[in-house]
Parts: sequence; C-alpha cells; structure tokens
Amino acid sequence: MHTKAAMILKQDITRISKLLSFALRHKPVDLNIHLDENGWTDVSILLQRLVEKGENINIDILKYVVATNEKQRFAFNSDETKIRANQGHSVSVQLEYAPQQPPKFLYHGTIKKFMPFILKDGLQKMKRHHVHLTNDIATATKVAERRGKAVILIINAGQMFLKAHNFYLSDNGVWLTTAVPPEFITRLP
Repeated sequence: MHTKAAMILKQDITRISKLLSFALRHKPVDLNIHLDENGWTDVSILLQRLVEKGENINIDILKYVVATNEKQRFAFNSDETKIRANQGHSVSVQLEYAPQQPPKFLYHGTIKKFMPFILKDGLQKMKRHHVHLTNDIATATKVAERRGKAVILIINAGQMFLKAHNFYLSDNGVWLTTAVPPEFITRLP
C-alpha cells in the first residue's frame, strides 16, 4: 500500500467509509454518480466526483479504505474499474447473489425498544432490500450496541429454509433474507 494511503488518520478512513456507504447504498445522487442495475459505479467517475466535493481521495486511498473496512462493506470488480456496496442498499439494485442453504441458526442484534414490534411482526427489511443476519453472536452484539444495550435474537434459519424462505450470502459474509417471521425468532437468554 502506498505511504500516503497508509498515513490516513483513522477518523479520515471512517469518514470516507461513511461517505462511500451513503453514496453507494442510499443516495448516489449526492455525489452525482450512477449505480447500474447491480449496484456498480465507475471508479474513475466516483473519484472525480469526490474530488469535486473537496475530498482529497485518489485510487490508492480508495483501495486502502476498501481493503481495511472492518465490515468489508465494499467490493471492486475483477479489474478494479467498478465499485459497489456489498449489501444494505435502500436504492433499487440486484446484487446477483444466488440462494444458499444457511446454517441452522443465525443471529440478529437489536435493542429492547424494538422487541414488541419484532415479536409481533418479525424482522422486516424496512427501507433496505433484506434483513441482515450473521452466524456470529459477537457481530450481532456489536451491530446492536451502536444503538444501545444489545438484545440478541436467534433465528432458526434451518427451519425457515425448509419452509422455502430464501437466504443469500453477501460477499462480506452477511446473511440476507427478505423477512423473518416471528415464529422463527427466539431471544438469546
């Protein structure tokens, strides 16, 4: 990795990552970029738009941010001319993930105030394309703790799969499904 990219401060990496997340998942119009039907945008145009917005980001910095993103939220295509978010979109894209059989149990982190809704209606995708699940309790806890004291839900993904619910595995290891009905949810004690 080039020295300039490696010298970026942690807060700058976080800020750039949030900016990319917002543009590549929710509001590409804010950077005046276009996402194709699969969520990809041209790297050179993205970099040009970032510079126009006053961001001092070059290809080395972008590669560094993508490579070091803790949640691996972004991916380049094979020749690194295009970039996209791996999941979490609120704009219309088709991520081309094939249905897969999930592990028997997956987990979802939430907070107490959402529990009455979840117990009544299950987990809903809300403004996103999918409900996000993990096979790791620590990850579910970390996600939930961004909003408060974590409540960890156990999702009986094996039973859901047997009842014809589709699951997809994103490039960064997040399990996706369109909804989780309440009968497949229990709370981790």
